[in-house]
Amino acid sequence: MMEEFRRGYVRLCAAPQEPVLRRLRGPRGRGAARLDLAALSLSLETCGALARLLPGAAPFSALALGDCGLSEEGVKLLLHGLCSNTTVKSLDLKGNNLRTLGAEALGKLLRQNKSIRSLILEWNSLGAWEEGFSFFCQGLGANNSLQQLDLRNNQINHQGAGELAMALKQNASLQELDLRWNNIGLLGGRALLNCLHSNKTLKRLELAGNNVPSDILKAVEQAVDHNQDRQTILSETQNRTYILSKEVLSLKDEKTKQFLDLMDTIDKQREEIARSSRKSAARVSQLQEALDEQHSIMNSLKAKLQMTEAALALSEQKVHNLGELLNATKQEQTSMAEHHFTELQQQRQEGADREGKLLRDLSAASEKNLLLRNQVDELEKKCKVQQDQLFQVKQDLTNTTAELKLRAVQAEERLEMEKRRFKQSLEDMESLRVKEVDHMTQHMEASERSMQDRIQRLEAVRAALEEELSQVKAAALSERGQAEEELIKVRNQARLEEQQRLEHLEEKLRLMTESRDEAQNCCFKQKQMVAEAQAKASQLSLQADGLRRRLEELQQDLNSKEEEKVMEVNKVKVELQEQIGHLQAERAAQDGLREKIAALERQLKALSSNHREALLDKEGEISMLLEKLRVKEADISRMREEEAQRASFLQNAIMAYVQGSPLGTHSSRK
Repeated sequence: MMEEFRRGYVRLCAAPQEPVLRRLRGPRGRGAARLDLAALSLSLETCGALARLLPGAAPFSALALGDCGLSEEGVKLLLHGLCSNTTVKSLDLKGNNLRTLGAEALGKLLRQNKSIRSLILEWNSLGAWEEGFSFFCQGLGANNSLQQLDLRNNQINHQGAGELAMALKQNASLQELDLRWNNIGLLGGRALLNCLHSNKTLKRLELAGNNVPSDILKAVEQAVDHNQDRQTILSETQNRTYILSKEVLSLKDEKTKQFLDLMDTIDKQREEIARSSRKSAARVSQLQEALDEQHSIMNSLKAKLQMTEAALALSEQKVHNLGELLNATKQEQTSMAEHHFTELQQQRQEGADREGKLLRDLSAASEKNLLLRNQVDELEKKCKVQQDQLFQVKQDLTNTTAELKLRAVQAEERLEMEKRRFKQSLEDMESLRVKEVDHMTQHMEASERSMQDRIQRLEAVRAALEEELSQVKAAALSERGQAEEELIKVRNQARLEEQQRLEHLEEKLRLMTESRDEAQNCCFKQKQMVAEAQAKASQLSLQADGLRRRLEELQQDLNSKEEEKVMEVNKVKVELQEQIGHLQAERAAQDGLREKIAALERQLKALSSNHREALLDKEGEISMLLEKLRVKEADISRMREEEAQRASFLQNAIMAYVQGSPLGTHSSRK
């Protein structure tokens, strides 16, 4: 950057000065933050070239032009170039014997430039020209960026000091002013002292070597010290107010975050409650479907029972027909034996053997009849046992699900297998019977007459057996009716139990809805607490604004009181003592404000602790709800296990009933 500046200087200046080039090329000029051209005799052409390069952004922040012997035109050009500069922060023009044009150019510079913070004008003659110095003072009054000004040895008299005092009343940025070794005098000292009553930014004012009385110097020092104290207090109050505002904003952010987290937890709780209600409704519907399926399974079992009873009656009819056939064969054998008795002894013997065989068959049939009676008794006992089992099964029937279907399908497959086996056995018996009939029809016609009497006797026996069978059937029918009545009772009990369980589930749902309503009420209360906290935070912000306004009013009061000071030294001392008292009162007020702020902070901490306790309570309620859900899931799993056990008991009972039926006993004997 400095190399480009040097090239620009060479390009713009027809006859560049070698010392200036050396300074621009030297180690202090390359990329440095300071351009030092002090003690160099700068020509007007060099000043014009530098003035054309200075506007905008220069590659340095400090410019030293002290003891350069600048002419009025050269100074005017340089200062005109610096008017629009944005990077130079420090300007040194000492020992250049600046006069009217220089003072006017400096006034214009101070009015237009916004970047210069330090201006050194030592060993010039600005105060010797009243008009130029007045213009300079006007520019100083309009400036808002200059912080340090050195006006030593500038021949400033009491009139120039008055102009300077008027400028200081308007200026609000200058902090250090050096006026040593001028000719200000008593009047200039008083003017500067009076301007310090309205200027609150000046921290350092040097007046040595100006023939100013010592009491005025002391008063000036006290005023400057007062300004320093005021600036420190204001900076501290500003820092504290800034910190407090930051803390209030952070508290607001924390409260909003906590409120949002609370709303998220409330939404999650609502979703969990809705999900649990949906799950409970789905489970209730599943239980209702299971009940319907169990009712349908009971109806199918009743139909199967009726089918087995019909098959039993059909088998009894077939047994009766077989008995008749056996009786007919016995009659045929006896007739054949009587017919051949006269012919051959051997045939008689055979006939007698056949008759004995038939008698044995008859006895076997009677024994079978007795066995059937015993079986009927056993069936009665089994019916009673099955009634007890059905009573238990009816209690467990509400809990059987898909496993019962599978086992019912297996039972149906077994029944089908038993039916096929029974049909096969019947077909075998039918084929044997056809063979025997074919064999015996050859002797039927011859022995038909001789067997009439025996047939009548056997028919009487058959009628007696039929009567006994009809009695047994009537007893079985009566027992079946009792069993059906007991089944109806068991169904009614099962329905009542189902209704009770449904009522219990509805009661649980009602309790869950009540707990949800309580949670919603708690959430509403927490929202109210958050709104109250926000209102309190807004009140705190309003109080802080009121405190700021109070500080401004106090500052205005101080300004008005300071303007009422008298010119005399004694009155100045008295007023300074009064100001010290006011400052102490302000400090006490600030201490009170600090105590109030601490109390407000404690209140905020208490509110935050209450909010945390409320959040902990909500978390405890959530854990309780989760524990209730776990207990309900354990109950549901236990109910499922009981349903599985009851389904296994029901399957065992059905299998025992199927195996204990007459069809099962007949097939097992075959």
